[in-house]
Amino acid sequence: MSKVCEITGKKAMFGNNVSFSINKTKRRFDVNLSKKRFYIPEEDRWVTLKVTSKALKSINKKGISAVIKEARAKGLVK
Repeated sequence: MSKVCEITGKKAMFGNNVSFSINKTKRRFDVNLSKKRFYIPEEDRWVTLKVTSKALKSINKKGISAVIKEARAKGLVK
């Protein structure tokens, strides 16, 4: 199960942990994902999506239909 947002396409970044003595070890910056169900009235169905908190904010602002339409144009949602 990959940790990728289905609306924005955001995924994990990689970087370094830097200690006081400036030793560097690899680390991973995971995405703030949550699984959420949305009702799409145009299609009259429920959809479960893995979305980031930023995607949830844009869904609250624009509406689920507009956000899914943009994501389909980008090729992120089928």
